[in-house]
Amino acid sequence: MVKGKATLSKILIFIVVAFLALAALLPLYWMVATAIQQPTLTMQFPPEWIPSNPTLDNFRRFFARPYVWNWTINSAIVAVSVTALQVLLAALAGYTFAKKKFFGDKFLFWLYVGSMMVPAQVTLVPLYLLMSKLKFLDTYQGLIAPGLAGPFGVFLMKQHISTLPTELLDAARIDGCSEWAIFQKVVLPLSKPGLAVLAIFTFVGQWNGFLWPLIVTNSSSMRTLPVGLTLLQEEVPMQFALLMAGATYAAVPMMIVFLAFQRYFLEGVTVGALKG
Repeated sequence: MVKGKATLSKILIFIVVAFLALAALLPLYWMVATAIQQPTLTMQFPPEWIPSNPTLDNFRRFFARPYVWNWTINSAIVAVSVTALQVLLAALAGYTFAKKKFFGDKFLFWLYVGSMMVPAQVTLVPLYLLMSKLKFLDTYQGLIAPGLAGPFGVFLMKQHISTLPTELLDAARIDGCSEWAIFQKVVLPLSKPGLAVLAIFTFVGQWNGFLWPLIVTNSSSMRTLPVGLTLLQEEVPMQFALLMAGATYAAVPMMIVFLAFQRYFLEGVTVGALKG
């Protein structure tokens, strides 16, 4: 009797999870379905859930628009640069806070992490003025520099590196390893799950970034893909098939990054809860 109840409970849980998964995937499916639909059919009611005459013409029209490749290259440069540099800096800071003891270390750590509670909109004006003083407006430097130091990344890496055995690091020191060698050859390889999670979050956040690229760039050739798609929406407000083709194209790199790092994702998300 108890075994039958357990089986029924598992079935109900599976049904609920499957329903939630389908609900989460529905907008993604509708985006792709609209992107390959005939433009004249996007406004019909009831809508076609399965396009009867799929076409790739919407993608051809999208790629024929000016500056699309500039937007793509700009987004790629910004997302890859910020991700690589933030992962490195967060790992260095996380290692320092997790394994080094110095005066005020806990205070500095929680003060920095506490800055996450400050809304990003509050820092827009002083950050813009700083970029203007540095002559970084409408440049890659202005797009990249504000994203290099992230308190979430430092917090995540500190929690992850705290789970590494201190004895392992001491053994490396006894073998004559320098601090940089310990960080490079011991800490980084063992921190791959945490680094992968941080890389995914950072890349997706930078690739989807809209407000700061909109403010700091002026020329069309320096816009990023999200900003460019928004401007495109203003130019062709009712061409939903074209806009969905652009949205589908913009979503592809995020899917690739997630699939590339998914083997580390679950472990990296949960490991920080085990200690600290």
